[in-house]
Amino acid sequence: EVQLVESGGGLVQPGGSLRLSCAASEFTFGSYDMTWVRQAPGKGPEWVSRINSGGTTYYADSVKGRFTISRDNAKNTLYLQMNSLKPEDAAVYYCTTMVSGSDYWGQGTQVTVSS
Repeated sequence: EVQLVESGGGLVQPGGSLRLSCAASEFTFGSYDMTWVRQAPGKGPEWVSRINSGGTTYYADSVKGRFTISRDNAKNTLYLQMNSLKPEDAAVYYCTTMVSGSDYWGQGTQVTVSS
């Protein structure tokens, strides 16, 4: 069974930075596109960023220029470097992937942006 475990969330002041990680297992990580999705309280899921198996990256307009997605295939780990954080970035962040036609999500990591 595909496993995705996020970490790295926490409380940060506006303008601060966090680096999220997603440890993947039980599938050939390097062969699959990986995505970060976030969900703020009372709102639906919001797509944040994606990296394909070849390393090409895509970003939502709301995070472009501030967030950087990357992957380390040797470590089976996905990252999201978040800089210049804003209060509106506060959410639970999930890493997701689709393997053999099924969507998999981690348990999420909470990011709080507040002074």
